[in-house]
Amino acid sequence: MVVIPAYQAAATIRGVIARIHATVPSATILVVDDGSTDGTRAAAGEVAIAHARNLGKGAALRDGIREAIARGAALVVTIDADGQHPPEEIPRLLQPLERGQADLVLGARKRDRVMPMSRRVTNWLSATLASRIGGQRVRDAQTGFRAFTRALADQLRPLGDRYEFEANFLLDALRAGYRVVSVDVPTIYESGVPSHFRAWGDTWRMVRAFARHAGRIVVGAT
Repeated sequence: MVVIPAYQAAATIRGVIARIHATVPSATILVVDDGSTDGTRAAAGEVAIAHARNLGKGAALRDGIREAIARGAALVVTIDADGQHPPEEIPRLLQPLERGQADLVLGARKRDRVMPMSRRVTNWLSATLASRIGGQRVRDAQTGFRAFTRALADQLRPLGDRYEFEANFLLDALRAGYRVVSVDVPTIYESGVPSHFRAWGDTWRMVRAFARHAGRIVVGAT
C-alpha cells in the first residue's frame, strides 16, 4: 500500500496518484489529507483519512501507516504529494524488501547541484549522524520516499507530529537493528509547490530527534 500525506497539494496530487497507478497497478493508495483548504481532497478523488485541521506531516504519516497495517498491507511505501518523489522508482524501492534483503529502503537523492546548497549541507550532516547512530551506512536520512515491511511498522512507535517523525522513524529502526538499504532516486526540486518546512520550529525538532541519540553520536554504534 502507498501512503501519501497531503497538505495543500491540489495542484500535484492527481498527477502523483496517476503515476503510481501506472507504475504499480496493484497498489492500494491511501491519501491522508492533513487539513488542506485548497481542494486537495477533491483533486485526490478518494481520501482514506481526512484531518479536520492541519496536524503535521508526521501525524499524517502515522495515521496513514496505521491504516495501511489495519488493512493488511505486507509492504508500505510512503511518498510525498508534491511531485518531488518519482513514483516510477517504487518498484526499485520494493525489490530489496521482496528479496528479503532489507526491512527499510530509503530513496536516496544525490547531493548534486540540483539540490540547493543549504539542503546539501543538512542532508550530508543528517546522513553522517544517522550512519554513526545506526552502525549502517545511510545515504539520505531526510528522504520521505521510503518502503518498509509490516513487521517494522508494527514495532516502531516514532515520536513527533511534524517532520521529526521521519527522522525518529529512521533512527528508531537503526537502533533496533533493522536492515536499512538505500536506493538511488532522481533529485527533483522543481515541483512548483512551496515547502511546508518551518525553518526554525522544524529544524529545532529535527535537532532534538538526533540529540536523543547523543551517546551513539559520540561513541558510535556498539
